[in-house]
Amino acid sequence: MDVRRLELLRELAERGSVGAVATATHRTPSAVSQQLKVLEREIGTALTERHGRGIKLTEAGRALARTATDIAVAMERAEALWSEYMGTPSGVVTLATFPTAGQMFLPGLLRRVVEHPNVRLVVADHDPTLEGFATLAQDFDLVLAHSPTGPRAWRGSGLQVTELMSEPLDIALPPGHRLLEKDVLKPADLVGEPWIGVPLDMPFQQVLIEIEEITGEPPRVLQRFADTRIVEALVDAGHGVAILPRFTAGSTKTAIGTRPLKGVTVERHISVLTRPDRAERPSVQLILRMLEEEASIIAATNGLIAASSPRR
Repeated sequence: MDVRRLELLRELAERGSVGAVATATHRTPSAVSQQLKVLEREIGTALTERHGRGIKLTEAGRALARTATDIAVAMERAEALWSEYMGTPSGVVTLATFPTAGQMFLPGLLRRVVEHPNVRLVVADHDPTLEGFATLAQDFDLVLAHSPTGPRAWRGSGLQVTELMSEPLDIALPPGHRLLEKDVLKPADLVGEPWIGVPLDMPFQQVLIEIEEITGEPPRVLQRFADTRIVEALVDAGHGVAILPRFTAGSTKTAIGTRPLKGVTVERHISVLTRPDRAERPSVQLILRMLEEEASIIAATNGLIAASSPRR
């Protein structure tokens, strides 16, 4: 049984289509299908079956895909032991970050990486939905992600989840807004206010949902944007109020004011997602430790305590 064919089966289980596997592995769809058929002949049972215009894994295929994950973890663990024997971590590590996490973590992280010349860190910025963070882990060694509920947001994903820290969310108010007279806001204070919101499938939307549940009044959302810089500019211009992460709010040098909100869950948990086989690589473990150290510094600077959740 060829380990490379098992890896294709695993990719199919995670990505859901032959086309996606072909793109990720730099093959043609016909080449992927051919390799899967060879694997079926080696196993002696059907691993896939027709599903609409595509295919899906059979029960045997799903079981073998889980075995492929175990094999990948074991191989990475063996390579990690060999790397440890040979000396320091080395190689390329890919990291996906959402924009505000990049603002917080990258300056210090990149300074740390310079001290390890055998490790090259390649970073890309993405701003996906909650489910999209797990999808990014298919193509990146490490993914900085955030959610309202912490690691349990990705329970059942098969990923290792390391919580780094929690960050409070504040209400952003235009200059001179009447609510700036208050030190702390309550949901009732925001009834009737125009909002600059986020797309419906992004984590901050949960705050607006809770405000509506408490007040019985649906927030009047005028516009929705994922980019906090656009949100800040519109709040600064007086177009509405918004939700912003505390540590990066005001980064565009606006005159907005921010106030904490009580009575609602107003925080986001920042975690790192990685596939369990990639988590065995010494170079990946090195970058993860650096992220944990940066989280401790960021939390301490802002008077908070960094998360120390077990990896799962």
